[in-house]
Amino acid sequence: MNNLFDIRDRVVVITGGTGILGHAISKYLAQQGAKIVLLDRREEEGQERVKEIEDMGGDAMFLITDVLNKDVLEKNLEDIMARYGRIDVLLNAAGGNMPGATIAPDATFFDLSPEAFEKVLNLNLVGTVLPTQVFLRPMVEAGKGAIVNFSSMSAFRPLTRVAGYGVAKAGVSNFTAYMATEVATKFSPNIRVNAIAPGFFLTNQNRTLLTNPDGTWTPRGEHIIQQTPMGRMGQPEELCGTIHYLISDAAQFVTGTVAVVDGGFNVYSI
Repeated sequence: MNNLFDIRDRVVVITGGTGILGHAISKYLAQQGAKIVLLDRREEEGQERVKEIEDMGGDAMFLITDVLNKDVLEKNLEDIMARYGRIDVLLNAAGGNMPGATIAPDATFFDLSPEAFEKVLNLNLVGTVLPTQVFLRPMVEAGKGAIVNFSSMSAFRPLTRVAGYGVAKAGVSNFTAYMATEVATKFSPNIRVNAIAPGFFLTNQNRTLLTNPDGTWTPRGEHIIQQTPMGRMGQPEELCGTIHYLISDAAQFVTGTVAVVDGGFNVYSI
């Protein structure tokens, strides 16, 4: 039997590719022989990531994108196809939060900014739908492919404060399930759509919520660790194995799932 986990030469497109999680995942997949396409808004960081991958013998390219602008995404698709001729995998890792869509401990629901709520909803949910609509097309033409969306712990149960983010990520999980059936029944059963739900990992978006300026945990950070059976936050590299599995032939009969990587947080019960 062939190596079910072999992903050499697969073209992997990663939105939000310059973020902390995207960086760790792209570097790992490149080490496994995948060709990496990083899509993000930050060109300097993107080119640094490409150089890092190329310096270790990998193959990568960076393109400036806007996951909420279909015209920009279509141009990204044109450039990717010109270089590689196909897309095998899409990782929808773009997302984030903002203060106006987060309710502070001394605030209430009435202080929630409708404008910020809409922006967070669009970035995380619409910013998953539009790239899928664009980059799914070459998979349909090839009759095979894999998509992995990025959900969250807040999709399973509403976490305090992150009102907009939780609603958006619940939508991502629902969209994942919907698309799994849509593509398998209308296009090809060899196109799979799954999601990953990271537990708590320190990123640029949540750092101020979870850590103090001196690096110690905030009360919220401490509370999370108390509810995590493994007793710590996750490391970005700890997402790589699950991503590798979901995009490989080892998961060829797996679609519509949300794979949890959380140190046990979601199953914790007092």
